[in-house]
Amino acid sequence: MANSNEYDAIVVGSGISGGWAAKELTEKGLKVLMLERGRDVKHVTDYPTTNMDPWEFPHRGRATNQQKEDNPVLRRDYPLNEINPHFWVQEQECPDTEVKRFDWYRGYHVGGRSLMWGRQTYRWSPQDFKANEVDGIATPWPIGYEDMAPWYSYAEKWAGIQGSYEGLPQLPDSEFLPAMELNIVEKDVADRLRKHYNEARRLIIGRSANITVPHTGRINCQYRDKCWLGCPFGGYFSTQSSTLPPAMATGNLTLRPFSIVTRVLYDKDKKRATGVEVLDAETNQTYEFKAKIVFLNASALNSTWVLLSSATDVWEGGLGSSSGQLGHNLMDHHFRVGAWADVEGYDDKYYFGKRPTGFYVPRFRNLPGQEKRDYLRGFGYQGAASRSGWSRGIAELGIGGPFKEDISRPGPWNIGMTAFGEVLPYHENKVTLDKSKKDKWGLPVLAIDAELKENEAKMRIDMANDAAEMLEACGMKNVSPYESDYALGMGIHEMGTARMGTDPSNSVLNKHNQVWDAPNVFISDGACMTSASCVNPSLTYMALTARAANFAVEELKKGNL
Repeated sequence: MANSNEYDAIVVGSGISGGWAAKELTEKGLKVLMLERGRDVKHVTDYPTTNMDPWEFPHRGRATNQQKEDNPVLRRDYPLNEINPHFWVQEQECPDTEVKRFDWYRGYHVGGRSLMWGRQTYRWSPQDFKANEVDGIATPWPIGYEDMAPWYSYAEKWAGIQGSYEGLPQLPDSEFLPAMELNIVEKDVADRLRKHYNEARRLIIGRSANITVPHTGRINCQYRDKCWLGCPFGGYFSTQSSTLPPAMATGNLTLRPFSIVTRVLYDKDKKRATGVEVLDAETNQTYEFKAKIVFLNASALNSTWVLLSSATDVWEGGLGSSSGQLGHNLMDHHFRVGAWADVEGYDDKYYFGKRPTGFYVPRFRNLPGQEKRDYLRGFGYQGAASRSGWSRGIAELGIGGPFKEDISRPGPWNIGMTAFGEVLPYHENKVTLDKSKKDKWGLPVLAIDAELKENEAKMRIDMANDAAEMLEACGMKNVSPYESDYALGMGIHEMGTARMGTDPSNSVLNKHNQVWDAPNVFISDGACMTSASCVNPSLTYMALTARAANFAVEELKKGNL
């Protein structure tokens, strides 16, 4: 273009939703600048540990004491390890303020968490989109399942989703590639579950963004279960494997890593954004980039951070704060509660490969026509059945040939499941700017003030008891319900803080993901969510982004933006 700092569109963030925005906008002919605050990560060549075996790591993959000291938040769960620390944020550089405990696990690099996500991929149901309205809480969604269905199909056909057709109203089917198989124990448990509950509860293969046949130039899953290290085959959906290549192929995309967007530039007379301000993360130089439209897809909390920091000369609370909702209604999925059990009678059976998904038990509580529980919404289960391996022998402290021979054989079967439950959108669960605390670049950090409440506490009782009841009903042995330490954020499904709604008085965004106060600014990552459902949200981000990008281009052509 004539001015190298001027584009048709700017996309902030390169994760799941940012990658989709870049793909859709460039394929529709727009010149697009994608800004990523972290380093570049090239497909295949920048996955340094993807082909390494456990014994090649000095500590067999376990976090070191130094890592634990440097990362007090990340150490709280599995993300801190020796295998892919290069994909997680350095906490000393990027702190936050926990007014209440919130485990914020981030990845600042091209591709973002699309490189490490769990890939569980489910559509929301019509009931999910109606839930706020029916329950009379928060604010209604401005769109319904009928608006999203064609965009779910559109996103699924490109991303590649494996799964089985089930015809469940609470979990609509997707456009599936051939499904991965349940193993022998899971198949038997699934059959027993259907019979015992007369089809009211069902165990199915976990639907995931792993391709089972070659798809859009990518090689199908190799059953290595190393997805979180980056896949050189492109066997799962990521920005690098799926959306960045077609965007680059158009010749319309400029990718600029090490670019921290500090604010949206806003023209208060035209009531439009004119571009963004960027702090170069390497040189600390400040730049301005101009565009007709801006897509904020930096992940829920970071997109909100940008809004809170923008147009403060017009609104003290930032761009999009006129409704009083910006930063509020923070949600996640609560989990780490369920049951496990031993399985007898299958010692002559095994499985092959490392399937990169488990099973799923769709929601069965508080569905239409059912007796209501003493809490709102519901939950689903993710789990697996497997045989224990050589590590089971460590506690025995055995030595010699018989010990080695024993642990070289597969151990007994066991099965476990953990529930993922919906968190309600509470106005008081919020993020704000903490200007007293700065990050490596001298920028104010987010203060996070959020917690689970009584509704989730009541739900967690059922989440444990129902899991145990189902395993017992299916003939499992030594059934044990459990509940482990959980805090908001651990689900890594941050949602809300810039929600969609029906009018400017109850929301930050309209039904097309436009900021009410600046209609050429779009947000289609987790920040836009009005409620949380109980299923993993990434597919909904993909569909919302494709829908919003299509609308944005149409509005540009009409001269409305």
